[in-house]
Amino acid sequence: MAKSSTKFKAVILAGGPGERFWPLSTPERPKQFLTLFGGKSLLRSSVERLKGLVDPEDVYVVTAEKLVAATQAELPEVPPKNILGEPCRRDTAAAVALGVACAGEGVVGVFPADQLTTKPGAFRQAVRRAVKLAEKGEDIVTLGIPPTQPSVQFGYVDPKTGRFAEKPDLKRAKRYLRQGFLWNAGIFVARYGTFESAFGSVAPEFLPLFGKSRKGAKLYSSLPKISFDYAVMEKYPHRRTVPVDCGWDDVGSFLALERHHPELIDARGNLVVSRAQPVKVLGVENLIVAVSPDGVLVADKRMAGELKRLFG
Repeated sequence: MAKSSTKFKAVILAGGPGERFWPLSTPERPKQFLTLFGGKSLLRSSVERLKGLVDPEDVYVVTAEKLVAATQAELPEVPPKNILGEPCRRDTAAAVALGVACAGEGVVGVFPADQLTTKPGAFRQAVRRAVKLAEKGEDIVTLGIPPTQPSVQFGYVDPKTGRFAEKPDLKRAKRYLRQGFLWNAGIFVARYGTFESAFGSVAPEFLPLFGKSRKGAKLYSSLPKISFDYAVMEKYPHRRTVPVDCGWDDVGSFLALERHHPELIDARGNLVVSRAQPVKVLGVENLIVAVSPDGVLVADKRMAGELKRLFG
């Protein structure tokens, strides 16, 4: 990366099954491959917004083993050895540890693949600032997004203390806004050694992933299933936040389609999207209706964030 004395590397987290976008998203073709936003897949967009910050040979992608070939086809510029297949799902703590361990020495940025930004210049400027802060010490630096509403769909971070707060109820979300909290973008930047030390101090069960046998199925299946936020960020004391207004959005559910494709919303608030037969609705309100060759979904929009429950 320009004007930096330390090599910058990027880890893209792209292992989710995309259940909250079913049936448009399936286990064989989850949401990171969908081209619902801007004509490019979320995976492709997540790499392109890092252009100028990191070279393709320093990009690492953590995905499911069965999606390695599809990921390589989507990102041919990334070396095949940098596409890391998880033998089983263990949430983001294991994915972060695996990605950072494989990236190796330098400053490493961890980026989810299910996000958008409409101001890529501001995004890159914030990442550069985070890298400079991370180079100087033991901090894990996060990006914080100025909230536009008291959302219960996102986690929060206090920019003054670095304290993390997971998805709140509406009353607490309103209080967070009054206190100046930012949305947690799920983006983390730190030196390789800082990540390793953080895991060692607050989540040592993940340290085996920093060893030579890191990708063994037996080892991986023995790891706790927990997010990086819960396992590390809520406990690790050295945290800093870079605020950035970059037109950020977490496109984790059908409500993102409502925000980015208002033409899909009818007069009664129904979100209707079909990749198969024509769909008409009458006399109903605030529903999600999604149709593809893989299935049909009809759900109350208030349950958009709960679709994982349909899959056990």
